[in-house]
Amino acid sequence: MNFDRSAALWQEANKVLVGGVNSPVRAFKAVGGHPFFAVSGKGAHVVDADGNDYVDYVLSWGPLVLGHCHPHVEEAVRKALERGASFGIPTEAEIRLAEAITRWVPSIEKVRLVNSGTEATMSAIRLARGYTGRDLIVKIEGCYHGHVDGLLVKAGSGLTTFGTPTSPGIPAAYAACTLTMAYNDLDAARTIFAEKGDQIACIILEPVPGNMGLVLPEPGYLEGLRALTKQHGALLIFDEVMSGFRAARGGAQERYGITPDLTCLGKVIGGGLPVGAYGGPAAIMDRLSPVGPVYQAGTLSGNPLATAAGLATLDVLGQPGVFEQTENAMNTVCDGLGQIAKEAGVPVFQTRIGSMGCMFFHDGPVRNYAEATASDTKRYAAFFQGMLHRGVYLAPAQFETAFTSIAHGPAEIDRTLDAARGAMREAG
Repeated sequence: MNFDRSAALWQEANKVLVGGVNSPVRAFKAVGGHPFFAVSGKGAHVVDADGNDYVDYVLSWGPLVLGHCHPHVEEAVRKALERGASFGIPTEAEIRLAEAITRWVPSIEKVRLVNSGTEATMSAIRLARGYTGRDLIVKIEGCYHGHVDGLLVKAGSGLTTFGTPTSPGIPAAYAACTLTMAYNDLDAARTIFAEKGDQIACIILEPVPGNMGLVLPEPGYLEGLRALTKQHGALLIFDEVMSGFRAARGGAQERYGITPDLTCLGKVIGGGLPVGAYGGPAAIMDRLSPVGPVYQAGTLSGNPLATAAGLATLDVLGQPGVFEQTENAMNTVCDGLGQIAKEAGVPVFQTRIGSMGCMFFHDGPVRNYAEATASDTKRYAAFFQGMLHRGVYLAPAQFETAFTSIAHGPAEIDRTLDAARGAMREAG
């Protein structure tokens, strides 16, 4: 493949954009080389500035469950744009998207639309603090909830510990309001609540973490967290920005039968446009302004283009057999990759749920952040480059998740597995 135009654009980008990118993972630092520059996408394919065509398993980091440029979404956005891109005034589409969310996610009675997943998690935590009158929050090591100051923290030296900042610019005193613990460690959660349960406003977690690779909850783990929060009067917040409408129709909470107090959403509900949302029972949500005292606002929240794209996406995704189609595509890809790795003698551990999947280059199970980070990242980088040069775009880091869309058909899957045979030999 020729990457000359992307290479030239990369040089230009570094002169005017910090690190050449507007989001760090796009810089390919974890896999080497430089990113390609996208110019168009259609279905399961994305085309770069040099005319190279890739089967896309990143899908704008998850929202494109219908693939690139689905005609129903395109038409909805076009019609919305003709009427006006932004008003800062209520529109009917905001109501309809909120109604759709409440139908798909029964734990949500009322919704607040925002502009990103980061805004959703940040606002849900503020609401939890305002509702409970408590300051401390608990997060899971390896779960990512956006670049919120109090959530960019890592675990300290103990089993259960106050968080320490992972980025300059975050005051230690602010991070100290966050307690951290390992995923799938219910004993750690019990210890935290035994020590500080009356000070904890909430636990926030991805019920199915997708930002340390894809890690699945062990039996009883989510149920245990639900019981602990109820016992101690804390809220349980599920960050389903990634797993919403992908782990199951109603998200991971539907798949595992757990009802959180608050749910954060994004990605799919915007159909590729910037959007986020958080919601829950009316008794909690009505603590928000203008009904209650907890303040949160956004000029572009619920803007017409994003709501149109989200409604169109959910409309198609809700048709019979569509969700199953995306899940079957992921299962077929994962089965094929697992067999190829086995034949090549390369140790991998695979996870999958709905239309999300991950292949850790790791000899043994991956149940938490520590085990995920023990993966062979050099081998993943070699596999990534081998796939990229054969026309398959995977996430440019081991600790991310792959996605399928309704556009990932037999031709795309066959091309993927053909590429994987050569890339796996090179990685091995």
